[in-house]
Amino acid sequence: MTDDLPRCAWAVSDPLNRSYHDAEWGVPIRDSRALWEALMLEGFQAGLAWIVILRKREAFREAFAGFDPVKVAAFGPDDVERLMANPGIVRARAKIEATIRGAQIWCDMAARGEDFAAFCWRFTGGKPILSAGNGFVATTPLSEAISKELKRRGFKFVGPTIVHAWMQAVGLVNDHQRHCFRRAPVAALA
Repeated sequence: MTDDLPRCAWAVSDPLNRSYHDAEWGVPIRDSRALWEALMLEGFQAGLAWIVILRKREAFREAFAGFDPVKVAAFGPDDVERLMANPGIVRARAKIEATIRGAQIWCDMAARGEDFAAFCWRFTGGKPILSAGNGFVATTPLSEAISKELKRRGFKFVGPTIVHAWMQAVGLVNDHQRHCFRRAPVAALA
């Protein structure tokens, strides 16, 4: 894609951000595993810039067994130490342990017949929310509600700001700015 297209402000300066923005950001994800992966990566981003996670995303995928929740749910103390020694990922014990716990919660939901994708999309009535496109906000009442429910279930690193960023990334909300060339095509995917 050309570099002269009008984009959301955050995606303009870095080629990797541009590529992610142009191909992935805001595209509705309906796959339970992919939604969970995105939520876990957003949790790792807490306190960091998203570009840090984006640059390490493939290393994260390798380290966390392709973000297969069943495999990650079985990780034990040796795996935590292996991950803590991996320079390719963000080595934060609390975030690593939260990802393992998040996999266990995902598996518990599945065992009870609750699909993670259906759980996520029920908050928006099954359709992406089209924002006004006037700029970004850090949280919304909806991200606060989803955050509260995720925390109630035991997820960690799912505060309202992280949840809102995740909602934007996975297309629960189309937050492409009004001038952005991706706004209309992403809205058409609804």
